[in-house]
Amino acid sequence: MNRPATYRAPWRRTLHEVIFEADTPAGKAFDIGLLVCIVISVIAVLLESVASIRAHYGPALRAVEWGITLLFTVEYLLRLISVGHPLKYAASFYGVVDLMAILPTYMSLVVAGSQSLLVIRALRLLRVFRVMKLVHFVGEAAVLWQALRDSAKKIAVFLITVATLVLIIGAVMYLVEGEGNGFTSIPQSIYWAVVTLTTVGYGDIAPHTVPGKFLASVVMIIGYGIIAVPTGIVTVALSGARPKKITTQACPECAAEGHDADAVFCKYCGSRL
Repeated sequence: MNRPATYRAPWRRTLHEVIFEADTPAGKAFDIGLLVCIVISVIAVLLESVASIRAHYGPALRAVEWGITLLFTVEYLLRLISVGHPLKYAASFYGVVDLMAILPTYMSLVVAGSQSLLVIRALRLLRVFRVMKLVHFVGEAAVLWQALRDSAKKIAVFLITVATLVLIIGAVMYLVEGEGNGFTSIPQSIYWAVVTLTTVGYGDIAPHTVPGKFLASVVMIIGYGIIAVPTGIVTVALSGARPKKITTQACPECAAEGHDADAVFCKYCGSRL
């Protein structure tokens, strides 16, 4: 008998229910255990970066790190097995995060210190909203993401304008101050312009001449006005966005989430939810 393309063995459907859903006791227990492991692994990485703690407990922390990495590796492979389209899940946001959560440990065998990147695992804590059924938080996150997407072109134009501005200001300051006052090159002057325009003000480079100080004052004032621009762009986009009721149901084929509450089919691959 010919089976449909979306057919999956019962054990794979059960595995998907446990790993991707939190509607059953087994699924919720799996996710809570996963969150606990994530917290423990992040704490272990933070503690290992402290020299005094590393000197006394380094081997134990590394053992914890490798143990959890192996668990996450098995979990990642099970996720790929349980979905109908493993490549779609691997290319999704959570798929990439899950992969990045295990790669640094293996990279540390080649590049010393790369295990510090394991703090990326903290991104996996975003699943807490689904596990605890905080659907409203997921909906608000979707609204914020949509507002950022709607504002992307305006923000890109704004950033290009700012980049052009700091390029011109840096060149002018290099001409006004010169190498004798610390502005040894145009790139160095551009660095000063970025620090000043963003109102950070490290103070490692400062103008000494009257024209230079005048230009610096103008840049500082412009900086205060520029700060409000991207905030206003995103605020307008947020005011026009409307939250939608969504469900935490994960697609059994591509593992996509964020579907409408009344959705019957996945809006990404068309599979039945």
